[in-house]
Amino acid sequence: MTKHKYIYLITTLLVLLLASACGNPAKNAASDTAATASPETVEGNAGEAPVTDTPAVESDEQILIVIDQTEKPIEGNSFDFFVKQRPEGFALAEMQWVSKENLIINSVQEAIEHGGNGEDGFYISGDGQFSGFFYPDAMKGEVGQVVFLFKNEQGKELTWKKEITLK
Repeated sequence: MTKHKYIYLITTLLVLLLASACGNPAKNAASDTAATASPETVEGNAGEAPVTDTPAVESDEQILIVIDQTEKPIEGNSFDFFVKQRPEGFALAEMQWVSKENLIINSVQEAIEHGGNGEDGFYISGDGQFSGFFYPDAMKGEVGQVVFLFKNEQGKELTWKKEITLK
């Protein structure tokens, strides 16, 4: 890889890291109450307002991810995801699609590459503003789990899982 590409990738990762840290509420009684609310997942049709889901996490830490399956005026099949809240000190490390038919695992680095080249799998745009999962027509209707793995500097891992049907 050229020096220019490494600089671009490092810059992208830093922007993604900074963007994911923005908007985290301060720790106080009011925010603790709001963080424990149980939102729901977006699996609706175009025009519906996105809603979120917070399934069980293998930790006391709060992770909030929005899965948006509303139809988009683009060619191909995809859903978007947004990491709204992540545990302090943790960063997104890996994204997975797990079903009876397919196992797709992408690191953040691979997702950034897919964001640039449009390959199937998880993607993160160059500026970190957009993230999602591209899949072929053959996967439409497939039921599986979206899994997000977060890691901290000490190697501790937290996961977030949600079962969805690809539309």
